[in-house]
Amino acid sequence: MKSIEIKVFPRTITGKKGSKSLRKDNQVPCVLYGGKENIHFYAEDKAFKNIVYTNHAFLVKFDVDSKKVNAVMKEIQFHPVTDSILHIDFLEVIPGKDIVVDLPVEITGSSAGVRAGGKLRQRKRYIRVKGQINNIPDSIVIDISDLEIGQSVFAGDIKYDNVQVVDPLRAMVVGVISARAAAKAAEEEAGAAGKPAAGTEGAKAEGEKSEG
Repeated sequence: MKSIEIKVFPRTITGKKGSKSLRKDNQVPCVLYGGKENIHFYAEDKAFKNIVYTNHAFLVKFDVDSKKVNAVMKEIQFHPVTDSILHIDFLEVIPGKDIVVDLPVEITGSSAGVRAGGKLRQRKRYIRVKGQINNIPDSIVIDISDLEIGQSVFAGDIKYDNVQVVDPLRAMVVGVISARAAAKAAEEEAGAAGKPAAGTEGAKAEGEKSEG
């Protein structure tokens, strides 16, 4: 897994009032959990751009109060209007202990079914896996070269040494469907969203939870 170092500072005041004060100065309040105790800290919002606005998963290295910590990002909260970062939760990575992380799906190859007129349909952009940090890859690479029309790759088809796929094994990741099936699926999705089939996809909404 890729790694990155971020300079952070310990938080002396927690809670909503302290978080609001930090955000006024373009700082992001964060909490690290999973170790012996929770650690509250903050950093400038732009310090997180490389791990937030990317499809890659990162091992994040912090130095908080002279304590060196490795972690992975678990949850991020965005402002519903400005889309600015409100809060980030990190999970401490402990040597010898498994972690659960969402890895991006990387599609490679040229599908035989697509060349024959089918449509590629990717249902999952991320796959949740469990394992020790040194065994977790940067991404889940799926070669679609042999996929014919009507064939799919499921979560249970993904195999990595010493890494367990946590998503339901029958969850479809990517597949090739006929042009007729693709048109029908587009109509159904557009009807469910209340938009025309040719419309652009809406922005993904992020849920919020109480702050620490």
